[in-house]
Amino acid sequence: MNQQTLEEKKQILFDFINSDQYEPLKFKEIAMVLQVPKNEKDELRMVLESLIFEGKITVDNKGKYSIIESNIKVGTFSGTQRGFGFVIIEGEPEDIFIPANETKGAMHGDTVQIKISKEQTGKRVEGEVLTILERNNARIVGTFQKSNNFGFVIPDNQKFSKDIFIPKEHTKGAVTGHKVVVDITNYGNAEKNPEGRIKEILGHINDPGVDIMSIIMANNLPLEFPEGVLHQIENIPEEVDTKDLAGRMDIRNLQTVTIDGEDAKDLDDAITISKKDDIYTLGVHIADVTNYVKEGSPLDVEALKRGTSVYLVDRVIPMLPHKLSNGICSLNAGVDRLALSCFMDIDAKGNVVGHKLSETVINVDQRMSYTSVKKILEDRDEAEIKEYEAFVPMFELMLELANILREKRRKRGSIDFDFPESKISLDKNGKPIEIKPYERNKATKIIEDFMLIANETVAEDFFWQELPFVYRTHETPDPEKIEKLGIFINNFGYTIKIGQDEIHPKELQKLLAKIEDTPEEPLISRLTLRSMKQAKYTTNCEGHFGLSAKYYCHFTSPIRRYPDLQIHRIIKENLKGGLGEKRVKHYEKILNDVARQCSITERRADESEREVEKLKKVEYMQQFIGETFEGVISGITSWGMYVELPNTVEGMVRVADLQDDYYIYDEAGYMMIGEHTKKTYKLGQKVTVEVIGADKLQRTIDFDFVDVIESTEN
Repeated sequence: MNQQTLEEKKQILFDFINSDQYEPLKFKEIAMVLQVPKNEKDELRMVLESLIFEGKITVDNKGKYSIIESNIKVGTFSGTQRGFGFVIIEGEPEDIFIPANETKGAMHGDTVQIKISKEQTGKRVEGEVLTILERNNARIVGTFQKSNNFGFVIPDNQKFSKDIFIPKEHTKGAVTGHKVVVDITNYGNAEKNPEGRIKEILGHINDPGVDIMSIIMANNLPLEFPEGVLHQIENIPEEVDTKDLAGRMDIRNLQTVTIDGEDAKDLDDAITISKKDDIYTLGVHIADVTNYVKEGSPLDVEALKRGTSVYLVDRVIPMLPHKLSNGICSLNAGVDRLALSCFMDIDAKGNVVGHKLSETVINVDQRMSYTSVKKILEDRDEAEIKEYEAFVPMFELMLELANILREKRRKRGSIDFDFPESKISLDKNGKPIEIKPYERNKATKIIEDFMLIANETVAEDFFWQELPFVYRTHETPDPEKIEKLGIFINNFGYTIKIGQDEIHPKELQKLLAKIEDTPEEPLISRLTLRSMKQAKYTTNCEGHFGLSAKYYCHFTSPIRRYPDLQIHRIIKENLKGGLGEKRVKHYEKILNDVARQCSITERRADESEREVEKLKKVEYMQQFIGETFEGVISGITSWGMYVELPNTVEGMVRVADLQDDYYIYDEAGYMMIGEHTKKTYKLGQKVTVEVIGADKLQRTIDFDFVDVIESTEN
């Protein structure tokens, strides 16, 4: 077997196990039949494990290998607090339910091989774990509880259903209430808890900053940059070197602005704009990060490892060191900066009739905030208009073009989810002092529109050049999920058309327009979003369903996203005529791994950001226990009803806490009905609730109904 490639070896083994003469054999028996030398047995085992991981063969509890049956699948285990779990199988529309007694000790995030039961419980397909193929978590963060001769750690992540046993000699002096990092030494099984040793004590649960640090550690977010990176940035200048200007287009004479949030420090996009006759010339100028981050350098390796900057409520964990992200790469006003620019000629209908990509040197005239531009364009604030008088015509022209671009996207079916994000303000000790919706305005939408058109233009250009590239892909939703959405919205009198097993984004866009300003809008919007697939990075141009775009990539944020940095490198090489056959093959070899890594790190960042936000919302509501608020029923399950307050905080009214009746969950109608009183709670209903609990450990907020503002009786 030694002369073949790994793929050839896997094929030989698969063909052997798949042959008609084959009877299930143990490892030693396979090695004997195939006459595998002693020094190649480890490799044989590795090849067998690869085939198991790919879901092609299986091994039973007697250690015998056989071809996998159609009802045996490989997926990722998602645990729950109550012991049962679900297995997510790539490409399958439905998760597989795993009862608590069938998990075989699988922990959240593990890769498992499961057997799907033929029977279904209700509407849910059930299965059992056969084998744990790969453990996902060797390290857990949680709260330490001390006993006389040992301790145990309650994991922060509620999806880990079991506490971790810590022998006394491995407690490292931790006391009850300490937040700790635990290395798992034994994963246990269905009957026995996992065992571990304390690696690090983060501090007491009530110490400032420990809560967020626990989430950072639990998600393996890298804080410190390696020595090689720190050494490399010592040689990076504070200002642009004149030798770097050679061969660049000099556009320092063009009126140029950046528009960002007030507290933004990594400014990676600037705008120029002009109009002649009916043609707008829009310049989107993006920080030329690749000039300082060379391929294969320590900086580049670390940037790919991080994949993205992570924006938590009290800090940013940057993809690049601050010397670059806030310094030489940031398009700060009044200083020369290197950029990669996309100039687009756009007609009155929003069509890009010509474009050009160039390496440039720019000098931003004015650093603007979204708030200031909103005051000028929306509020017509006289003081603001006077202060930025020289730029007002530019902002008005930007608004004019942005409206055209947005209308064009609307006509083709682009879906615009306008959920208010949460803006959480903390005091110096990390305590939340205010939570409110962070609303989009005309200024934020202008920049969004300009970045979208630049991303589309660059993606289409490189698609037709047939060069290796990283695209941003949002696939068409699974028909089953859309069918469920259709059944659900029928309860509210809405319909969506599905043609040839696929839905056009325009149908969902029309649905969102119909529900605008209705009580059910938040719920249907969320369910529509959940019916879609998660966007990801790919090397194939597969389009962006949500934007209804055939071509899409991420070009505009190389300071904080690695895919943007990666495609900048390709664009620049191509501009200089250096993308020959050798370099094309190089990129074809590495880009699939780059896309996969960036998709993984993006999900990690999103999850971390959501966890911190949820934690701070719980902490914020602790001060309001006993107080009442108006809210809207935003979700209903068999165990309770979610209520969302105007400040974006969401809590639950548990069915078990309702004392006035026994309530039955009507799954088809998404409502809760009192058995005797026939009192009905529906989605979108306005209610008054009392805050009765806020648990930081469980990350839950509990409400109780005080009054129903919009009451309904059956």
